[in-house]
Amino acid sequence: MERRELVILGAGPAGLTAAIYGRRAGLDVLIIERGMPGGQITITDEIENWPGVQHASGQELADSFRRHAEKFSPEFRDATVTSLEVRDGRKVVVTDKGEVEAEAVIIATGANFKRLGCPGEAEYTGRGVSYCAVCDGAFFEGEEVAVIGGGNTAVEEACYLTQFASKVYIVHRRDSFRADKVPVERAMSNPKIVPIFDSVVEAIEGGDMVERLVLWNVKTQEVSTLPVSGVFIFVGTAPNSGFASSLVETSPGGWIKTNSRMETSVEGIFAAGDVRDTFLRQVVTAAGDGAVAAMSAYSYITEQLHLQKILLEPPRVNALFYSSIDQEQVRLVGRVEEWASSKNVQVTLVDGYRNLRMMEKLGVRELPTAMVLKEGREVSRASVTSEEDLGLFLEL
Repeated sequence: MERRELVILGAGPAGLTAAIYGRRAGLDVLIIERGMPGGQITITDEIENWPGVQHASGQELADSFRRHAEKFSPEFRDATVTSLEVRDGRKVVVTDKGEVEAEAVIIATGANFKRLGCPGEAEYTGRGVSYCAVCDGAFFEGEEVAVIGGGNTAVEEACYLTQFASKVYIVHRRDSFRADKVPVERAMSNPKIVPIFDSVVEAIEGGDMVERLVLWNVKTQEVSTLPVSGVFIFVGTAPNSGFASSLVETSPGGWIKTNSRMETSVEGIFAAGDVRDTFLRQVVTAAGDGAVAAMSAYSYITEQLHLQKILLEPPRVNALFYSSIDQEQVRLVGRVEEWASSKNVQVTLVDGYRNLRMMEKLGVRELPTAMVLKEGREVSRASVTSEEDLGLFLEL
């Protein structure tokens, strides 16, 4: 089986940033992507909140991310990830083009737009139903279209569609938009945009192509029809995490839970960007996540795997876990080193403050603690406060 140091799943802002940081740290990096790199930003017409760039299209920004990552020569591979597994402690990425064993994995697969689930949606997808205004807006030159949703994406894409459509209805289930103030003001000042509040789509109907929407007013219970040639649906996102949802811990909806270091519930597996359970999902936050995830993965690979080799693989290990921020324990380590040298005994010193994962794995809850391991299995442990305590524990 192919073996790599760091495998990044996804080539959006989070994945590409992780690749840049991973390669600069000297890691062997493989990026597995499906289709065109760049993530959701490639279907965004305008981006005005990327620091240092006052205005750019999503595709322009995505292209610049890709060129920047390519400068550091990670390997890009076009494949579909079907599952992520842990086999006997080994992390294995299963794709439609084979399996890859990784020392660390960063999940940066992003999210996709949700479906409405109403009658006609699936039938007319590609025949008037779209989830990408930038991709399909030009097909509706001079036509009347509807945008479904009330968040930033829906309102911003409605503004974009006014370049082509003669009228753009924004259908929203509430009595006001959830979008930020600036895009809402821009939309409401556009004479081509007509909001329809307190309404949901009951069905999408037509012949060969979309011809109308069936709407239900949630306040008056009135059912009406709205003649349109196109329907653009922006009602939220769902994470692309299904391949790993049975492995790592997720929140309701499938968003992957992490700590501030982007560590998931599984050691050596990290998550970054929109796939994560996080308060804000933006290009800038995804890039920040990617940087943190890459450096956390580097730390894991260089520190945790080194510890595994010196602690869990030898036939016998005498270990002392201590805290490097406790001065008394630091002084104890100095005395233990002198004592071990005089007794010709090997003692492996582990800074528990910096290696919490290994402490968790071995169940070490207090410091300092001495432990004897044989081929990774605990034989005995004891709390020690002096080199004499350690000698008694080791029966020396």
